[in-house]
Amino acid sequence: MLDGIEVSGAILDSVRDATDKYVASGGRRPGLAVVLVGTDPASAIYVRAKRKDCMKAGITARDIDLPADTSQQDLLDLIDQLNHDDDIQGILVQLPLPPHIEETAITNSIKSDKDVDGFHAFNVGRLALRQPGLRPCTARGIVTLLNYYGIDSKGKHCVIVGASNIVGRPMGLELLHAGATVTTCHRFTTDLEAFVRQAEILVVAVGQPGIVNAEWVADGAIVIDVGINRLDSGKLVGDMDFELAARKAAWITPVPGGVGPITRATLMQNTAEAAGIHIVDPKKSQD
Repeated sequence: MLDGIEVSGAILDSVRDATDKYVASGGRRPGLAVVLVGTDPASAIYVRAKRKDCMKAGITARDIDLPADTSQQDLLDLIDQLNHDDDIQGILVQLPLPPHIEETAITNSIKSDKDVDGFHAFNVGRLALRQPGLRPCTARGIVTLLNYYGIDSKGKHCVIVGASNIVGRPMGLELLHAGATVTTCHRFTTDLEAFVRQAEILVVAVGQPGIVNAEWVADGAIVIDVGINRLDSGKLVGDMDFELAARKAAWITPVPGGVGPITRATLMQNTAEAAGIHIVDPKKSQD
């Protein structure tokens, strides 16, 4: 099992240790502004979890909850204030935003050196050019997860299902940097099954239960299920049948408890690094 809760705890401990040492030496404690627009239940739960992670990581959270009818200009004005606030090293605007607000305009209005989500065009561009700065949290977190368990991507065929700007595209770039051969599948891909069956490392990030038939997973593959979906029954599931995929995979992430905690912990790592604090990625003890 690729245990995201264990690895996220190790990341948070590493961030806390480095942050406390930085503050003890006279540095400013990193501050993260967490902006939530509206009352989307899933977003509210996720933001609460991020705020708890700030406490664990030794990062000061500034909670800013705005009504759903907040105008785009008012949100841009707020971000401009935060961009010039010396107490804030990281700015996070929780997505998705209400329909009347253009997400790209908002993400690109955040100063690139405070963009701890890693969504700004400048930061994604740097990743593409192998000059990474603040990196998209989910993709970076998955790389940390693989490294923690000693899984080397170099030379492996990695298949990514989903080409979103948040996960699929930056994931492909991260795996290219790690020396993998990468195939990205998307809505125009024909014969998805054929690609999935070739995957030595399979990353599924669509947000649609059953998008990939677990029978297609190759024996001994490493499976990263990024999707998190709530069924009508209330059960949380990924994009694949976990029980079936687990019978074939050598390593697999659970849902929940896999990629979600890793993403949040990586946000804390990005925030500390935005403040100029170096964080050492944790490795699993071989004892």
